[in-house]
Amino acid sequence: MENHPSQMKNGATNDKLIQNIISQLLDIQEKENWLDENFKRKLGGVGADKAFERPLPELHSVAELISHVLVWRIESIRKLKGLDANLTVDSPENWRTNDQLEAIGWLNLQKEFYQSIYTLIEMLSDKDDTFLENKYRDGYSFKYLIEGLIHHDLYHLGQLGITIKFLNLQHVKI
Repeated sequence: MENHPSQMKNGATNDKLIQNIISQLLDIQEKENWLDENFKRKLGGVGADKAFERPLPELHSVAELISHVLVWRIESIRKLKGLDANLTVDSPENWRTNDQLEAIGWLNLQKEFYQSIYTLIEMLSDKDDTFLENKYRDGYSFKYLIEGLIHHDLYHLGQLGITIKFLNLQHVKI
């Protein structure tokens, strides 16, 4: 665990939900969890030679999936900061092409992806549970936003597993 604040605040009495959320974000990113999977473990064996490859035309590449998760994390961070946040499912950056992502580079994409969770945790670490009930737009609470982000991460973690499994099958001689 590097480049991020301590997971627990000292003496806080009204931060159980915030601390639970922080724990879930870290679990999905890099810790042990009930699923026995996390992003670091999944991505650990994926090199630049495979990251931009679609194993089937209908499946996204590993890089496309990571970029997609990243832009929604960044969008959530912008909302938490009270900044304009206008990403939609139709925004071009929602699903960047492999050519666009290759120009960024696999190592840079991973670095930005991992840093995004630490930024989010840093923003939440000094908040208490009442913050989660604050509204950010259209009547949605920050709790709704962050829980949705966790669900989104988990959904795409599963997709990564399928994509990586297919990539590895392509390299097996039958």
